[in-house]
Amino acid sequence: MNSPPLLDVRGLAKQFVRRRFLRAPVVTRAVDDVSFDIREGESFGLVGESGSGKTTAARCILRLTRPTAGEVWFDGESVHAMSRPELRTMRRAMQPVFQDPYSSLNPRRTVGRSVAEPLLVHGVGTAQSRGVRVAELLDLVGLAPSYSGRRPDELSGGQRQRIALARALALAPRLLVLDEPVSALDASVAAQIVNLLLRLRRELNLALLFITHDLRLVRHLTTRVAVMRAGRIVELAPTAALFAMPHHPYTHRLLAAGARREGRSPGREQDLGPGQVNEGTASERVLPLREIEPAHFARIAGP
Repeated sequence: MNSPPLLDVRGLAKQFVRRRFLRAPVVTRAVDDVSFDIREGESFGLVGESGSGKTTAARCILRLTRPTAGEVWFDGESVHAMSRPELRTMRRAMQPVFQDPYSSLNPRRTVGRSVAEPLLVHGVGTAQSRGVRVAELLDLVGLAPSYSGRRPDELSGGQRQRIALARALALAPRLLVLDEPVSALDASVAAQIVNLLLRLRRELNLALLFITHDLRLVRHLTTRVAVMRAGRIVELAPTAALFAMPHHPYTHRLLAAGARREGRSPGREQDLGPGQVNEGTASERVLPLREIEPAHFARIAGP
């Protein structure tokens, strides 16, 4: 019998309303009826163009943004019903890693102080034990303990992202929410960070929610993937199955665009970078996400 999911997202929705003087307000459905789950130790990809709603979904999951509707359950507990003390405890187990390693670290703090910050905030350990823990965390992400005394402006982008990972791991979380964690890095450094994430997942039995527009990373790093378009999940499947047999036209176009960027499938069409694939149609919004094959779901019309 399968164990219950570590993270369970059900019917998540977020609307933004822009009020206009003497005119009807403009409602943007940034996230629209999004549902998925993540098991202990699983790596799950949430992929889509810029503006598809994936970052807003992540912020709702972390309760950094309050959703308009839907529910998020973490380890069997409702995240959006948690009190402040309960939310504080939950955040020890579900840690974010953000996109830009240049802005995620305080330039006035040493690396050691930044990595120890979660331990200080949550009152974990003594000054001596925190120093030992910082050295352990730096070693875990492939940096020498001597980095503890450096400041962010002395580090490369890849080193800063390793520091951000070390800080996220300080409280021994069970889930990392990674929002475009390598998009600001060059290809060789990004590959190193991805390999580091694979190793950490294996060694620590970490669950990963990996948010990106880069299908190559999804293919390498995840076991299941959901494709988002205009705030909705249009396809959800095991990663290998989605790449071998995509069902939704939007997924086909994303895969074709990725292939053209890699030079595997030259064509006459314009390359579809972030923000260039058309938004979902009104008719598509009423289609259910139905199971096409075992564990493979797509928002397409039935036979």
